Amino acid sequence: MTFRALHHRATTDAPLILPGPWDAASARVFADAGFAALATPSAGVSASLGHDDGDTPPDEMFAAVARIVRAVDIPVSADIESGYGLAPAELAERLLETGAVGCNLEDSAHGRLLDPAYQADRLAAVRQAAGPELFLNARVDTFVHGSGDLDDAIARARLYLAAGADGIYPITAPSDVLPRLATAIKAPLNALAKDHSPAELGRLGATRVTFGPRLFRETMAAARDLVQRLGPAPSTG
Repeated sequence: MTFRALHHRATTDAPLILPGPWDAASARVFADAGFAALATPSAGVSASLGHDDGDTPPDEMFAAVARIVRAVDIPVSADIESGYGLAPAELAERLLETGAVGCNLEDSAHGRLLDPAYQADRLAAVRQAAGPELFLNARVDTFVHGSGDLDDAIARARLYLAAGADGIYPITAPSDVLPRLATAIKAPLNALAKDHSPAELGRLGATRVTFGPRLFRETMAAARDLVQRLGPAPSTG
């Protein structure tokens, strides 16, 4: 089943759940667990490469995504942040070279919202360059870098869908506005599983659930706990 078909089959009763691998090994773990597809988190991948989120050079990010894609036989979507300053055609080309079949593209850069018309033009250009098979998930950053105005988020989402986006990701949108977003946006709605379970987010209107860097951070916390149980670090003195 194609990545796009997985989205169209998803419902609020059974949202598409996409764990976020940060390297090939974690991707295999999630694939072996039976998930239908994966979605890389930029923060998790960046941390695994020794960078802060937003500071990873594009060559390293695309190489990491390619390794994840090669490691599994299920679809992978890639978080490509705000596009690394690349022209839409080059961005699409480099993304497709990794083997990814979807992407997130943010409408903010350096912590500030982009003009929605400018972002819509970028999405349209990426759509044209990538072709119809790429699932283009437009991230709406109103709730993380903007005022949190619901009307702004809806207006941005509708503009991006008209430009060719396939889904909308209003990252960190409060749970109490998700039902209103779902009613207003006639497209797959991606919610971040931070404080709610995928089932709870589905009941609120989400049909796609991702985790950002949560799984990476919880894994690193478990690793720290394991190391501490092994005893104190050997003295180097």
